[in-house]
Amino acid sequence: MQKFLLTTVLFALTLLSGAQVRCGAERTALYYPLLKHKNIAVVANAASVVGKVNVVDTLLHSGLRVEKIFCPEHGFRVFADAGQSIKNALDSATKLPVVSLYGKKKKPDPADLKEIDIVVFDIQDVGVRFYTYLSTLSYMMEACSQANIPMMVFDRPNPNGFYVDGPVMDSSQFSFVGLHPVPVVYGMTIGEYARMINEEGWLKDRMICDLQVIPLENYTHQTPCTLTVNPSPNLTSMNAVYLYPSLCLFEGTIISVGRGTPWPFEIYGHPDFKGFSFEFIPQTVKGFASPLYNSQLCRGLDLRDFYKTHPKLFGRINLSWLIMAYKNLGSEPRFFNDFFDRLAGTSDLRIQIMEGKTEQEIRMGWQEGLEKFRVTRKKYLLYPE
Repeated sequence: MQKFLLTTVLFALTLLSGAQVRCGAERTALYYPLLKHKNIAVVANAASVVGKVNVVDTLLHSGLRVEKIFCPEHGFRVFADAGQSIKNALDSATKLPVVSLYGKKKKPDPADLKEIDIVVFDIQDVGVRFYTYLSTLSYMMEACSQANIPMMVFDRPNPNGFYVDGPVMDSSQFSFVGLHPVPVVYGMTIGEYARMINEEGWLKDRMICDLQVIPLENYTHQTPCTLTVNPSPNLTSMNAVYLYPSLCLFEGTIISVGRGTPWPFEIYGHPDFKGFSFEFIPQTVKGFASPLYNSQLCRGLDLRDFYKTHPKLFGRINLSWLIMAYKNLGSEPRFFNDFFDRLAGTSDLRIQIMEGKTEQEIRMGWQEGLEKFRVTRKKYLLYPE
């Protein structure tokens, strides 16, 4: 309770101060001299904006030489479906080549970086381990290190940057939805995270990337953050962003998280749920072509106003929904799929739920790993807690 009150006070003080947070991309005086006369490649997507203008257009309008664009999952200018393979293309606005890092390859080839002097990375993260932009960051740092090309990260606020929670990933579960030994919610900006990857030796063969972070201005980890552009096609509100660390675990189960509705990651349900009055029907929509239980009536829980009505639960992963869903379906043996352990970062969570452990008992098992991670994390923070 004390921690929640302190957080609320800090939020209020930040609002009263009137100090506007400025993203790294907005702080042109810090990076323009370092990019002038260089051949630049930019890692960006539809949320990589300065005001309402994409960062690639911003750099070009400043007279800088952008030669190539790399894009992560969901593509560059317009968001593609979740999980959809992205092909290389030409950007319709600038005619620059766009190289996909979410298709046939996840990491640039040496040829992709030929005649590039520096790579600029500007992606809006949401602070959750299984958000694939982190893996794109790591693979790009690795490619830059191998090619002896420096990389510059334009830092952005982390809307979930005010807390740390969840099980720390076990190395046996490393995949594109989690490459590093961090908890589900790690409480760092993308720039801070890049520093940690580099200095903790998490790149292949413990390589080191020539890394520079252009920091945020007027930012702390308690600064409230409202994203002006959706960071990906199924995170369409701040409520969804806050619920994402909890509800995305359902992606490793037979439960729908509302993909194919106007409220992905704000509702969840199943056709066989009992005791719920809230209903929804997933449909094929832009952002998800084949949602789970397409055209089937699902019953479940409406969380669209959750953080307005439950502020005391703000800033932690909620396991009660997962445990309740498992019990509601009669401990269905097919409840979990093979993806769940990779999302959780460990097989322990699945086993504990199946064994009937309480949320409190499960959370107690996270604490030692979280304390160790907090010590590591602290070394790389650029902003006050």
